[in-house]
Amino acid sequence: MPRYVALLRAVNVGGTGKLPMTELKAMCVDAGFADVATYIASGNVVFSSKLGAAKVKTALEARLQAYAGKPVGVAVRTAEEMAAVLKANPFPKEPPNRTVAIFLDEAPPKDVLKEIKGQQDEQVRLGKREIYVAYRNGMGQSKLRIPAAAQGTARNINTIAKLAEMAAGE
Repeated sequence: MPRYVALLRAVNVGGTGKLPMTELKAMCVDAGFADVATYIASGNVVFSSKLGAAKVKTALEARLQAYAGKPVGVAVRTAEEMAAVLKANPFPKEPPNRTVAIFLDEAPPKDVLKEIKGQQDEQVRLGKREIYVAYRNGMGQSKLRIPAAAQGTARNINTIAKLAEMAAGE
């Protein structure tokens, strides 16, 4: 049975996107997913399902909308895809806590790099369905705006590594 990683957009432990991870886990179990485990309180869940990725996404988004009363975006990757995202990191020498992959549903538009605003010392590269960003001075100081990333969700390389490990069953 395939293993998946689901990454929720705009979810945290407080504020407008508050979703306890126990609730997220319960939604996944209710959807029929198996071996469900969450990782840190920012909308990361790993599980097994007989469903294909598109149906997993639809099932989870429907439950999240019922819970939150509004749409909650979800990026879904197989265990193999998550490992490939980690391996494809174009910035292996940059600090993993300051390097992110922004997960998208589709391949990033070819002109995405031309649309960037406020870029200073950040490095940006495109992946298959990701946009990689290395923030030399951290995200908190950055003025970088990537319009194509607006519907995506970012995770740093440390988190991606842990989720890839969990999805692989290690």
